[in-house]
Amino acid sequence: QVQLVESGGGLVQPGGSLRLSCAASGSLLSINVAGWYRQAPGKQRDLVAFMTSGGSTNYADSVKGRFTISRDNAKNMVYLQMNNLKPEDTAVYSCNARGTHGFGIPRLQFDSWGQGTQVTVSS
Repeated sequence: QVQLVESGGGLVQPGGSLRLSCAASGSLLSINVAGWYRQAPGKQRDLVAFMTSGGSTNYADSVKGRFTISRDNAKNMVYLQMNNLKPEDTAVYSCNARGTHGFGIPRLQFDSWGQGTQVTVSS
């Protein structure tokens, strides 16, 4: 099993910044795609940003120019730097990772989610 644990959420004023972290644990982990999603109350979960193992990124239009996704493959960490936060960014942010793990041949595939971290943007 591959587990993801997010951290870094909290309460911030409009215009402020937060950095979310996602720690992945597992044996011989190889993350192909890592992404951040968010779900506001009463709304569906939406993609915020994702990053491939090759470094390609994709962002939701609503966060382009404000959010940056990054990853540290050596540490199995994924980050989301969020700047110029707006009240409409308020949501539970969840990390998702897909790839392979384990010592077997073939290696096991995984598609894991973290438990989510609350981000609240309010004055």
